[in-house]
Amino acid sequence: MKRPRIAVTSGEPAGIGPELCLRLANFDCGVRLVILADRDLLAERARLLNLPVVLRDYSPDAPWRTGVLEVLHHPLSAPSRTGKPDPANSAYVIDLLDTAIDGCIYGEFAAMVTAPIHKGVIDATGMFGGKVFSGHTEYLAERAHARKVVMMLIGETPNAHADGQLRVALATTHLPLRDVAAAITPENLALTLGVLHGELRQKYGIENPRILVAGLNPHAGEGGHMGREEIDLIIPTLEKLRQQAGMTLIGPRPADTLFTPPILAQGDAVFAMYHDQGLAPLKYATFGKGVNVTLGLPFIRTSVDHGVALDLAGTGKAHPGSLFAAVREAVRMSEVRNQVSDEVTGASAPQGE
Repeated sequence: MKRPRIAVTSGEPAGIGPELCLRLANFDCGVRLVILADRDLLAERARLLNLPVVLRDYSPDAPWRTGVLEVLHHPLSAPSRTGKPDPANSAYVIDLLDTAIDGCIYGEFAAMVTAPIHKGVIDATGMFGGKVFSGHTEYLAERAHARKVVMMLIGETPNAHADGQLRVALATTHLPLRDVAAAITPENLALTLGVLHGELRQKYGIENPRILVAGLNPHAGEGGHMGREEIDLIIPTLEKLRQQAGMTLIGPRPADTLFTPPILAQGDAVFAMYHDQGLAPLKYATFGKGVNVTLGLPFIRTSVDHGVALDLAGTGKAHPGSLFAAVREAVRMSEVRNQVSDEVTGASAPQGE
């Protein structure tokens, strides 16, 4: 039976991404993992950490072998030292992403998983003509011409939704707190909730998703005494989506009690209004095992829940738990997507050897 192929980008070469990818050599998750990286960089990092990893150049027609790390070689732009990022390698990092994106769009890969990158190093090069490189999510959206993407983090925890996963999607992402309220508009809420609802159906197989919506203000505004965003914006938008789109939207609920087990059990995902409101409780419960998922793309993309960790690079202390979880989630999502596609079309053509 052919195994689907999943691309894993190794990220910032001076960070922990390359050595985390080496840990995938003996991680059998039922698919072929193709590591996008400089082959010599991986070999050097394996020697540094005394990891007996067998590297093999990736070929689409080659048979899968356990214990072997398949590498789609991309040469570094400049020599790399652990913990010392070099802006000269920014083009290399972007090249890895472009290869994975194109492979997903054109069917070579069933999904892509990304190790962390260093946004500041990429911005230091000015390679985007003065435009700020905001991160993986925004770059993927632009390259894929996606109308709207949504950031959702996932973690396994017993005190979560009924299936044991805690899913938290965000109305706004990397904004200063002072700018959040202005970004909570009916248009943004409707578009973001529409993507979340659709992706929970298509990529998670939840036929009628129940979405728990957090309020923006303390106590969800407490009837207007602590802010009017709930009354003026959030509640009317939720009611419109319930009536016109048939969405099951629970809330807005006070965020300080939304993440308690009895309430989480009532829904399939949480919709938080801003970054720390949603991700602080999720990372408390699942850090080191969490997964970042980008919804709204024409392909599956998952990532780790941590950064490049320059201080840990080359020490052997970086834990691969989040990368393993990101791979497992990509596999699971691709299986569900194929199943949903089969139910709609009666046939599927999964990517494989």
